[in-house]
Amino acid sequence: MKKTAFINDMAYEMKDGETILSFIRRHLGEKYIPTLCDAPNLEPFGSCRLCSVEVAKEGNGVMKTVAACHTPVAEGQRIFPDTESIQRLRRNILELVLTDHPLECLTCDANGQCELQEVAARIGLKEVRYPQGDNHLGRPRDDSHPYLISDLAKCINCYKCVRACDEVQGEFVLSIAGRGFDSHIIKGLDTTFADSYCVSCGACVQACPTAAITDIFQPAAQQATETVRTVCTYCGVGCNLEVARRNGTVLSISAPYDAEANQGHTCVKGRYAFRFYNHPQRLRSPMIKRNGKHVEVSWEEAYDHIAGRLNAIKAEYGPDAIAGISSSRCTNEENYLMQKFIRAVIGTNNIDGCARICHAPTALGMQRTFGMGAATNSIEDLKYTDCILVVGANPTTAHPVTGAKIKQQALKGKTLIVVDPRRTELARHATYHLQLRPGTNVALLNLMMFYIIKEGLVDWPFIEKRLEGYDELRTKILALDLDEMEKVCGVNRELAREAAIAYASAPAAMCFHGLGVTEHYQGTFGVMLVADLAMITGNIGRRGVGVNPLRGQNNVQGAADMGVQPNLGPGYLNMADPVMRSTYEAVYGVAMPGGPGYTIPKMFEAAEAGKLKALWIMGEDVVQTEPNSSKVRKALEKLDFFILQELFYSETASYADVILPASSFLEKSGTFTNGERRVQRVNRVIPPLPGTKPDGVIVTEIMNRMGYSQPDYDPAVVLEEISRVVPFFKGIRWDRLGKDGLQWPVAEDGTDTQILHTESFKLGKGRLYFVDFEESREIKENAEDYPFILTTNRGLEHYNSGSMTRRTRDAKIVGEDFLLINPEDARSRGIQDGEKVRVLSPRGKASIRARVSEMVQPGILSSTFHFPEILINQVSSDVLDSEADCPEYKVVAVDVRKE
Repeated sequence: MKKTAFINDMAYEMKDGETILSFIRRHLGEKYIPTLCDAPNLEPFGSCRLCSVEVAKEGNGVMKTVAACHTPVAEGQRIFPDTESIQRLRRNILELVLTDHPLECLTCDANGQCELQEVAARIGLKEVRYPQGDNHLGRPRDDSHPYLISDLAKCINCYKCVRACDEVQGEFVLSIAGRGFDSHIIKGLDTTFADSYCVSCGACVQACPTAAITDIFQPAAQQATETVRTVCTYCGVGCNLEVARRNGTVLSISAPYDAEANQGHTCVKGRYAFRFYNHPQRLRSPMIKRNGKHVEVSWEEAYDHIAGRLNAIKAEYGPDAIAGISSSRCTNEENYLMQKFIRAVIGTNNIDGCARICHAPTALGMQRTFGMGAATNSIEDLKYTDCILVVGANPTTAHPVTGAKIKQQALKGKTLIVVDPRRTELARHATYHLQLRPGTNVALLNLMMFYIIKEGLVDWPFIEKRLEGYDELRTKILALDLDEMEKVCGVNRELAREAAIAYASAPAAMCFHGLGVTEHYQGTFGVMLVADLAMITGNIGRRGVGVNPLRGQNNVQGAADMGVQPNLGPGYLNMADPVMRSTYEAVYGVAMPGGPGYTIPKMFEAAEAGKLKALWIMGEDVVQTEPNSSKVRKALEKLDFFILQELFYSETASYADVILPASSFLEKSGTFTNGERRVQRVNRVIPPLPGTKPDGVIVTEIMNRMGYSQPDYDPAVVLEEISRVVPFFKGIRWDRLGKDGLQWPVAEDGTDTQILHTESFKLGKGRLYFVDFEESREIKENAEDYPFILTTNRGLEHYNSGSMTRRTRDAKIVGEDFLLINPEDARSRGIQDGEKVRVLSPRGKASIRARVSEMVQPGILSSTFHFPEILINQVSSDVLDSEADCPEYKVVAVDVRKE
């Protein structure tokens, strides 16, 4: 039976747990009751009292005034939000607020976007009867930060910024100091934004109802004529963005509160690092290298030159002398067309993408164990879990919105286990931090499984019904030498035991893993053991559990789904299988290649050997981001013909014979697939910059130029074709995606899937594997002469090669790469904090500034790789994952010395 309550004597259906404010807004609209301290992503607080209403219980005529935001609605309750006394109360509250607020709306940065201004107009306040106060006046304006500005003379002490920093980001930078009339906002220990530990996410800016905290883009945002909803181009979280524009110019970016992926939150990159799109250094014309120099040419000339050279190479050396590297920065449709071009037009399986160098082991490891290489659950399941295991990932930096959600759950008391060689931010909040030696995930995960099995904490009904291989796994795990495993990984066995028991004992345990698992010699095996851990404890196929890879770039998942890999086509169909190839042949109208193709590392080897003659790269700076940069350079120099599509003249561009200027994510439409399999629409905000073209248009036009009939590029049309060849995209259509997209697999009727493997695995039964630890060749061969282990990672403010973020004000926050070194090692090498040091390996050397930190243990070094001036990948090795050809970025044998 439905429950009802009354608004102005009209009955409306209510929901259990609903507040009066949400009840009224659901039925009468978001703007019906004014508020100044409420936000959709914050807990009810009740500081402004503007939402006050009068209520009376049925049969009781006594009226009571309550704050609607934190008062639960009750069955039969009679609510009166518009009485004369309530309207007087609201006007009086607002008058008191305005006595301590400067009345300078016309010159204020927030004019036209100010909640206080809007509420005053709605309430009908025309004059303030009380004398002007000066409690906040005279507080200094803080514009020390590259993006954020505070002018606390305009603060109304609503606490929204404090709560946003606490409840959304979990950073606790902002707080209230003073008492009574002297109450005021402070940053850190009463310092500036620039000197505080603010992470520049802008949650406080979006929450602030006035211009007390704003950013450098807010004045321009007042000029916006409309907003366009699109998806962020940086990490795999897939944050939705509201982009304000005017006359082809992007003015500002905010986060929509109703977005399922990010609920009104973004990081510094998503909200602020967009000004690269019209940077003076953007490429704006095709170029051909002539006499060693790049010369601007027309698109027609560039296309003719490309088609002529590729056809000639294909005729002389065959299609397998040509290869393509696609990009996880590009849309699904563009990646799909790139693999189609290489396979259907060129006639080879030499197609790969940057997913190879980050999550190829995830795809392979999860396909072997589950049958599908994608996240089993949704990020929303964090609300339902009891234990969170984070292995080899630093999400507060690399996936900031998801990282903030994980941190919030830990702050609420949920068990958090972090497996990482560095003392990351999440490690500081962890119940258990297993600080292992880089490269020893397999040893530690085996150690954890040993204790789970020995303590009898496996899920027997799940094992018997849904898994195979347990008896063999159990026998081999229990035969392990615990002394050896403990010695290898460097983690105290008792700590590993406690963490294992906590994970296995939790009613629901959820695992996240990142590149600290995959980018290893045993990367695929590490993923398989993570899957083992989840399966033997029954943490698969329900709410709050699962194995969830944190995808590095915005469309790593989508690029793999679209067939950007040499052995598998779109939808992961095996290219060696004639029956599976026939699926593509029926749609493409040509015979498809069945022979093995090159992975990215094998492409460079083939180029050096003279077997690969031509390479087309779409949106990747391989010189800066691939390991062993010297080897990559030599490979590019050996090519007969090299084509590059890019936004900027990168380190790789100098080697290209043809450079094609591409369009950014703000200048194109299509879809991205985030880390939770959510396919979302990317909507064009502005036209492509003059002289540039979207990647999909470029690939389509060259396909036609080379004789293949490909319709003019339209992402909706390409998406429809994808739905015909990718089984789990069957029900996806452009118009069905709506604002929040759909999580694949999507049935033909449009029904999507939040949780995988609920009843069975794609393999039928999940497969358990035992893998023994094996030391990386990098350590076995080089440790004597190079005693330190370097592990690379991503920084919060930048993104991979940094080609986009380095051209924004993010470079003012972090302007160079740093090398983390333990104080003990710094002392032994005579290195001071901030000094330049030289990192040496068997491949080369790099000069970088040292940062002395206990974040790493003795013998371990850590660095980011965002700045070409440093090019840290000059020292990284070309050791690959034994199964998936993913480079081992996380274990590099090096030495370090003072310059």
